[in-house]
Amino acid sequence: MSGSLELRGVTKRFGATEVIKGVDLSVAAGEFCVFVGPSGCGKSTLLRMIAGLEDVSSGDVSLDGQRINDVAPAKREIAMVFQTYALYPHLTVRDNMGLALKQAGESRAKIDQAIGVASNMLALGDYLERRPAELSGGQRQRVAIGRAIVRTPKLFLFDEPLSNLDAALRVATRIEIARLHRELGATMVYVTHDQIEAMTLADKIVVLRAGRVEQVGAPMELYNNPANTFVAGFIGSPQMNFLKAGALGQRGETVGIRPEHLAISATSGEIAGKISHVEKLGGETLVYVRSEAHGLLTVRLFGEHDFTVDAGAWLTPDMARAFHFGADGVRLR
Repeated sequence: MSGSLELRGVTKRFGATEVIKGVDLSVAAGEFCVFVGPSGCGKSTLLRMIAGLEDVSSGDVSLDGQRINDVAPAKREIAMVFQTYALYPHLTVRDNMGLALKQAGESRAKIDQAIGVASNMLALGDYLERRPAELSGGQRQRVAIGRAIVRTPKLFLFDEPLSNLDAALRVATRIEIARLHRELGATMVYVTHDQIEAMTLADKIVVLRAGRVEQVGAPMELYNNPANTFVAGFIGSPQMNFLKAGALGQRGETVGIRPEHLAISATSGEIAGKISHVEKLGGETLVYVRSEAHGLLTVRLFGEHDFTVDAGAWLTPDMARAFHFGADGVRLR
């Protein structure tokens, strides 16, 4: 039972300060939509407005075509998973997962069935009688997700659910969330500042900056066709290089080159520089080269390579893969 979400002209003001500035967005039923952007861009505030935890100053929030601005959070058929897990420490895993259904007056049999389904999906069957203090961080996050699943909501909201986990658990839990989305066919809206999470999970990414939507699209659409320097620099890791167009004899103000599209040589090339740092990551090598004309540039090479810090280097951008931007940062088509 998944629902479609519509935001129309949604704004949020705290006093005279407008933090969400007229957001329009459509999320189709069953779609995985990720809000991404730097800290303070408004993504968590927007999520809380959808959940009903923040009032909407103007505009409409609709679920399955029904306006829900004035509907209480508990009545919205929305389930939210928080960064901090928000589990009751005195309740077992079973009771944490079933609490919302118990409060709604559901039968014990229905509650047990829902918990059984969710715990099987999340491999929590062996932990149902434990309390949160007896669980790892990854297990607690799975309980929080299970608590959302048992409610069979029309819409799942995730507010940076992986940020408290270590690197290995983040990857494992990310894969679990992607699997759950496929199995449930549920509509999910997910907030993160981590663009790798956004790229790997989303059907649709919404890039936010200072309360405005900069661009909406599929992950590889944003990667290959960014609308401006902000989206181009935010999507992709390592970050895109921005070079001065005039120094390269190119049109526009700025030329964007991804690190994998910048060749490096010890003998010849278009841009002279000096190697300032090398990161050997095993499967790839990142070489940071400081150029007098363009500042610090990143070269991404696949495999293992040896470079000497402070040695001279020449760089050559693949202009067939370049992006051109005007003085206002907007992409020149």
